[in-house]
Amino acid sequence: MQKYLSLSYIGSLSALGVATCCVLPMTMMLLGLGGSWIAIFGQIAAASYYVLAVSTALVVVSWLVSYQRGSLPKLKWWLWGTTAMTGLAWFVLFNEARINDFLITQM
Repeated sequence: MQKYLSLSYIGSLSALGVATCCVLPMTMMLLGLGGSWIAIFGQIAAASYYVLAVSTALVVVSWLVSYQRGSLPKLKWWLWGTTAMTGLAWFVLFNEARINDFLITQM
């Protein structure tokens, strides 16, 4: 079960990272941490929907496996954490333009 839970967290963190691929550079520029390395985030953005889909699938599999093995009461807080991170990643991805507009107004 720990393997599925670990995969779920890795998937959720990577989904969150991919979802913030355009918001994160803008935030870093506001903090004065710019540079040419920011161009890498554009290449990552192309895979964002695929990474989020895989992350969502991993979270669903983790919930199902923990339910089938009867370990849901012990692991529900960890599973809710991965679910929240993946949900936040989807939220950021779908609201990226609004977040970027807000960050631009802060410059």
